Amino acid sequence: MRWIALTLVALLAAVAPAAAAAVDGASDRDLWATVNVCNTATHPREIGIRGSMPALGRRAGMYMRFRAQYRDPVTGRWRYVRGADSGWRRAGTERTRTLESGWSFELDRKGQTILRGVVRYEWRRAGRVLRSARRATEGGHRSTAGADPEDFSAATCRID
Repeated sequence: MRWIALTLVALLAAVAPAAAAAVDGASDRDLWATVNVCNTATHPREIGIRGSMPALGRRAGMYMRFRAQYRDPVTGRWRYVRGADSGWRRAGTERTRTLESGWSFELDRKGQTILRGVVRYEWRRAGRVLRSARRATEGGHRSTAGADPEDFSAATCRID
């Protein structure tokens, strides 16, 4: 009987990391942030940030928080733009689908500014955070509803 228990423990120890890696690998592909609006004629001095987050495979509330950062011209470090914070926004409740959401900020900063977005993600259930993640914006994402121009996706945005 003892060898059955030890075999079961060994089997679970071997399978669990592989299963978790497969789930995380698949879900991380759908976890992204992008700049989808950047200082256009229709949206002057505005940055639009879009995020995507996958469901966890169990019902959970999905939340995103959008913030803008600027690159400090002296140090080259990214710093948060004061007031450019959406606060936590509920994207929906889902068990299996990937959800997307976005937020835009109109900036009154003068002079040349290089911006990016940072999106924080939380999956919540019964008031408890099940998982959290953070992504800085990157280019190359296809599903960018509300993009200007259509299908625009970039890592950064330059506003003069």
